[in-house]
Amino acid sequence: MAKIKKGDLVVVISGRDKGQTGRVLEVQAETGRLVVEGVQRVKRHSKVTEAGRGGSTTGGIETIEAPIHVSNVMLVDPETKKGTRVGYRSEQVERDGRTRTARVRVAKRSGKDIS
Repeated sequence: MAKIKKGDLVVVISGRDKGQTGRVLEVQAETGRLVVEGVQRVKRHSKVTEAGRGGSTTGGIETIEAPIHVSNVMLVDPETKKGTRVGYRSEQVERDGRTRTARVRVAKRSGKDIS
């Protein structure tokens, strides 16, 4: 189970964008990186190309979010709105008449569940 997932609100704790917060747009598990909305923005230069069937793309300079390493961000606590570490709690859940153990992410700072 990953500590940070797509859609989580995170704060950057180191690097050029330290202190900024944003939602996780993409998780790249194999490289250990995240794409966070509004963080690590870089400029990409693109040529004018002609796509198949008459469609063409316009060229120019576009600003996109580049991946940031997962160790440089921290999950935002839902209660205190500050960075927090993530822990897990096991609880019994009944589904389809069977009892199963489910792991729930918990904010270490406040003890609240992270949805």
